[in-house]
Amino acid sequence: MSDIPVTAGPGETPTGMAEAPLAVDLTAEVARAEVPPELLAQSLGQYLRAWWLQVRSGNSGVLPVVLGIVVVAVSFQIADPKFLSAQNLVNLFEQSTVYMVLAIAEIFALLLGEIDLSVGLVMVLGGVVVGELVQPTGPNWPWWAAVIAALLACAAFGAIQGSLVARLKMPSFIVTLGGLLVLEGVAIIVLGGSLVGIGNSHAPNEVVLYNIFWGWFDPVVGWILLALLVGAAGAGLWLRDASKRRHGLETPPRSLSAMKIVLMTAAGIAVVAICNVNRAHVGTIEGIPYIIPIVLVVLATSTLLLQRTRFGRYVYAIGGNPEAARRAGVRVPWVRTWGFVLSALTSGIAGVLFASWQVSLTTNIIKTANSYVLLAVAAAVIGGTSLFGGRGKTMHGVLAGLSSVASTTASICSTCRASGLTSWSQGCYSQRQPSMSSPAAARPAKRDVRGRRPAGRLATPRLMVKRCSPPI
Repeated sequence: MSDIPVTAGPGETPTGMAEAPLAVDLTAEVARAEVPPELLAQSLGQYLRAWWLQVRSGNSGVLPVVLGIVVVAVSFQIADPKFLSAQNLVNLFEQSTVYMVLAIAEIFALLLGEIDLSVGLVMVLGGVVVGELVQPTGPNWPWWAAVIAALLACAAFGAIQGSLVARLKMPSFIVTLGGLLVLEGVAIIVLGGSLVGIGNSHAPNEVVLYNIFWGWFDPVVGWILLALLVGAAGAGLWLRDASKRRHGLETPPRSLSAMKIVLMTAAGIAVVAICNVNRAHVGTIEGIPYIIPIVLVVLATSTLLLQRTRFGRYVYAIGGNPEAARRAGVRVPWVRTWGFVLSALTSGIAGVLFASWQVSLTTNIIKTANSYVLLAVAAAVIGGTSLFGGRGKTMHGVLAGLSSVASTTASICSTCRASGLTSWSQGCYSQRQPSMSSPAAARPAKRDVRGRRPAGRLATPRLMVKRCSPPI
């Protein structure tokens, strides 16, 4: 008889049950907030409501990054109407690529619940190795062999660090900090106070490396690449969801898949249209820079690896609960070691891009690389990657890298204007002249930094857009 609820009247709620529905509702809401919205929604409206529930519960994902980009764009456009010009936007796209790749590299370590403080100096290692190996007066390796050697050197260094962390149980903070200091010494020894340049227009291998950052596609080629990319990505997304539906698996609603394809197409059209605007003060500079598709390939590869493979699932599992992953049969030391290898390998790719961007390398790049470490960690964390592991996406780190560079560059250029430069065109887009210490100026008849041009273009020197960035 004591188990039967008692009420004071026929219209009252039984004692002990008044708050039960509320508790159930709250529990259900919390549980739904932890599940991806696309697995709960049967329509676009349900997806949006589930997504908003996640935001309210504190899992905002990439929303703060997108809002940050909008705020930065609107604020600096109000300050200077030329901020959103095609010239400045492409400049920001190009500058942010190195930060984006470094953020992807850092995410490999953060997802495991570790941290890699050496990504900046591993980037320097990759850039110095590839620059030294293509020197005509030195090894004079083919550019592709030099790139492979640089990436292998970075991967080997990452394997050493990963082994120390995974096998010897040493803290990743200490291991990678020590690796940072070791690579500083290696860079000083290799460079030896000299300058390594890749600005020789008569050395084919240097020309290829130089054009990785400073070259661009023909505008027509850009539209063709966009059609191929959007077609392949859209078809893959739609067919994958259709296959899941046929097998009775949980899939996002068709309207959501269609919306993703439309947004991807619109973003691609906007980027190609902006890049195809002539950005030169004299002559013609129009088309998608080579470096943008390169970064997209790195992003797509890392995304597929982390979200579509068994290895990626193991990475997230270890980051969430390494002991549970170990008991489930996951080879935790092996996955952790490879996580650091991939982090170093991706940093090596950033090093190749960095060498192409800087054209000449000296020991001054060590200080710059150290600052890049914090920016890479910040971009990854701002993008939603957890410092404790198990949560994050490479795409979010890429967007956060773009936001960080946009805000930093805009602030620096504002300082430039305060120093007497009254517009973006004066402060950020002036033609860059090679310094007398560079190979370009030392051999004006043979070496040049921006005087080369591809066949079929007008005989007008191509301009190097001056980056308003911290000196290195």
